[in-house]
Amino acid sequence: MAPRILPAEEAAALVQDGDFVIIGGNGGTGTPEAVIEAIERRFLAGQGPRDLTLFHVTGVGAVTEHGMCHFAHEGLVRRVYGGHFGLQVPFMALIDENRVEAYNFPQGVMTGLCRAMAAGQPGVLTHVGLGTYMEPALGGGRMNERTTEPMVERLHLRGRDMLFYHAPERPRIALLRGTTADEDGYVAMEHEATTREDLSMAQAVHNAGGLVICQVKRLARRGSLHPQMVKIPGFLIDVLVVEPEQMQTFGTRHDPSRCGETRVPVSAIRPDPLSERRVMARRAALELRPGDVVNLGVGVSAMIPNVAAEEGIEEMITLTVEAGVIGGVPGHAREFGTAINPRAIIDQGYQFDFYDGGGLSCAFLSFAQVDPAGNVNVTRFGNRFAGSGGFIDITQNTRRLVFSGTLTGGRLDIAVEEGALRILRDGNFKKFIPAVEQISFSGPQALAKGQEVSFVTERAVFELTPEGLLLTEIAPGARLREDVLDRMGFAPRISPNLKPMEARLFHEGPMGIGAEFARLPPRARRVPC
Repeated sequence: MAPRILPAEEAAALVQDGDFVIIGGNGGTGTPEAVIEAIERRFLAGQGPRDLTLFHVTGVGAVTEHGMCHFAHEGLVRRVYGGHFGLQVPFMALIDENRVEAYNFPQGVMTGLCRAMAAGQPGVLTHVGLGTYMEPALGGGRMNERTTEPMVERLHLRGRDMLFYHAPERPRIALLRGTTADEDGYVAMEHEATTREDLSMAQAVHNAGGLVICQVKRLARRGSLHPQMVKIPGFLIDVLVVEPEQMQTFGTRHDPSRCGETRVPVSAIRPDPLSERRVMARRAALELRPGDVVNLGVGVSAMIPNVAAEEGIEEMITLTVEAGVIGGVPGHAREFGTAINPRAIIDQGYQFDFYDGGGLSCAFLSFAQVDPAGNVNVTRFGNRFAGSGGFIDITQNTRRLVFSGTLTGGRLDIAVEEGALRILRDGNFKKFIPAVEQISFSGPQALAKGQEVSFVTERAVFELTPEGLLLTEIAPGARLREDVLDRMGFAPRISPNLKPMEARLFHEGPMGIGAEFARLPPRARRVPC
């Protein structure tokens, strides 16, 4: 039977009080924004729904607007399962203030739970999360005091410790997005920059007897879509919402180079301005090796592709992002999760199968807090309840890890001038502290598995050793005592071979690393045990 075609307001009216709603989207891509906006309007008009349970695989929003920000109203949501909350700050405030029940599980686990719900399985069994706040004894992914129901168990199976993440209740509504739907509801995603896990979400809701609502840009004649472009078969779709003004991302209406329609010259990608953030991205990029298959996190790490493009080494490595994009030059800010000139776009679940199995050779990530043992917190600090996203999956399963971030935080003001760093005003809080508030990454566990870990800041570089953090490099213009050691909450060891960070990091224009990069030996491919 052909799906109903409804305006967004009528589709939103199908969501009832207490419904369990799965929401598609990844960062700024794939969000059924018109339907979500309509749900918010109905709620604010006193028409409901109330007390929803929401499930979203990762952050969905543009920090203070769009996506999950539309659900940031007390009474609209009772419980949420999310992979990340940092892109939806107003909703994150509800978690911080104990106004919703909130679970945060690793992004790869969240993709697995979509498939588990579709197949009627009880949950996901995995090693991902061991040694972190996913452990039942450390909170089990519960994000506040209001959240009490245990959803994670620690098991011992065939000689290995594992975590078992319970699948939630059977979902009733799916809110998804595609590009084109034919008259029978077959949905193609030819303009989408990611394909995510929308198929699994549709299967989960359909198999539970619920309603699958899909927002699309346009309609096509029955049977006219290329079968390899169709990502959701029509029998899974109950309602279509046509939104001709649908944005490709929260920052771009339509860029054909992000969905594979065209390829643009890399020379068209402008270098980022020279700043302390670009200095860190450049220094981190020096850890790349030919043939690397790399994951890039948010923040400074997301600026590394721009460096690779400027240096002409982007074709010698393969950059990936969690959403399923492989190759090309990944974007950041509102384009995070997409790439210019991608070589492949696969479903996110398959990307995490590769990550969790140890397929990456190198990963670049951010940090919020670091302690003397190399433990890292990116998930919960102060009033930020950001959650893990893909951080735990990636950091536990990749041999070479590079964490990037400024040494201090707050009102930091730094200039990069004449080949040196000038600290105009230092941050008002320390990031390197005696004990992290939450363990998102375990330094001791990483050392036990043989992982290689570095911390790159704008003024110093550290290596993780069995004896703790070792200071190995300092920026030109930075003072060892006043600008580094006194700005840390503990005393790192100092390498007897302490050296300055390379001067070329602090100058405008390409660093000229292309020729020397090509001569570097490929990284040995070793998977952590």
